[in-house]
Amino acid sequence: MLWIKAFHVISMVTWFSGLFYLPRLFVYHSEADDKVGQERFQVMERKLYLYIMTPGAVLTLLFGVLLLGSVKSGMWLDVKLGLVILLILFHMYCGKLLIDIKNDPKTHSSSFYRWINEFPTVILIAVVILVVVKPF
Repeated sequence: MLWIKAFHVISMVTWFSGLFYLPRLFVYHSEADDKVGQERFQVMERKLYLYIMTPGAVLTLLFGVLLLGSVKSGMWLDVKLGLVILLILFHMYCGKLLIDIKNDPKTHSSSFYRWINEFPTVILIAVVILVVVKPF
């Protein structure tokens, strides 16, 4: 079970690295004024989303499901799973933003992307506290 837990944490770190970095790329993309820069950001965003974030998400969920039977349930786990659902929805929303910014880099302001960049940080803090402290 420890191996599964280790791979769960590794894949979660991979997923979160993308959740942190993709909105930051959106900030730079929305501020880019030249065609070459915009095309470069499109490539970076697409590769990050498809080859790092999505596999990280899938593996995090897979290893998490495998761990469910070995974890003592409680309200902390219910809240954590709710936060995981929010992260999945945020991941999918980032995929939508990826399409939007490809079609029109000025769809949203750079400050919009800076604000959404904070969402996964708040979720990560909450999840770590729930898993380590198990406050309820």
